[in-house]
Amino acid sequence: MKIATWNVNSINVRMPQLLDWVERADPDVVCLQETKCVDENFPADQLREAGFQIAFFGQKSYNGVAILSKHEISDVQKGFSDDDEEAPKRLIAATVNGVRIVNTYIPNGTELWTDKFTFKLDWLMRLRRFFDAAYELDDKVLLCGDFNVAMEDLDVWSVEQWQGKLHFSIPERAAMYNVKQWGFVDTFRKINGGKQEFSWWNYREGAWQRNRGLRIDYIWTSPALAEKCTDCVIDRSTRDLEKPSDHAPVVAEFAV
Repeated sequence: MKIATWNVNSINVRMPQLLDWVERADPDVVCLQETKCVDENFPADQLREAGFQIAFFGQKSYNGVAILSKHEISDVQKGFSDDDEEAPKRLIAATVNGVRIVNTYIPNGTELWTDKFTFKLDWLMRLRRFFDAAYELDDKVLLCGDFNVAMEDLDVWSVEQWQGKLHFSIPERAAMYNVKQWGFVDTFRKINGGKQEFSWWNYREGAWQRNRGLRIDYIWTSPALAEKCTDCVIDRSTRDLEKPSDHAPVVAEFAV
């Protein structure tokens, strides 16, 4: 089973690119973030015509997540169980072929030690508690999405340039490592070792052309599912398109 994660940075803007990419890459499941689309405007009919079952949790502006699957989707959960109606739409979970998929758009944080930054750290604490309460290490569990945190030195183009900045600060990385210590395996690192690749490039300053990026899009799995992982790649082809998302898809394959 091939599972992808992609921050499309507006699904309605990126629909032609998304439809073209799923035809070429042929994923079984695609987890989308930053759909920027309320539910009533979600392009459900187009995606069903492309062969997908869909579950979506939309919000105008900067949030919104969705799961597309060529297989049956069951047990859909939208948001944390204790979220109110006004909570940002940043998490959707579903089961596909016996794999529990949790798709997240982790808060950006805006600037260090603002209210939004504190919200990001609190949200990550809630995410860890969510996994502690709901899952076991021998379950087939997958956490993916735009984490808005670069976890390791290899995940930034310049440690010197990024040290102490948003997305690579010590508090963010510590909060994300706390989530990882639930027992997650980074499938990209499992397959690729110390290879340096990025999944996000700023629109400004020629970052894409100079390959000055970050790896902030991840597919993590429980140890039980990691044993089934046979490949994990970052598909840079979409980033070279006209008016692309600033993120590239990450794709992992599993023998399940």
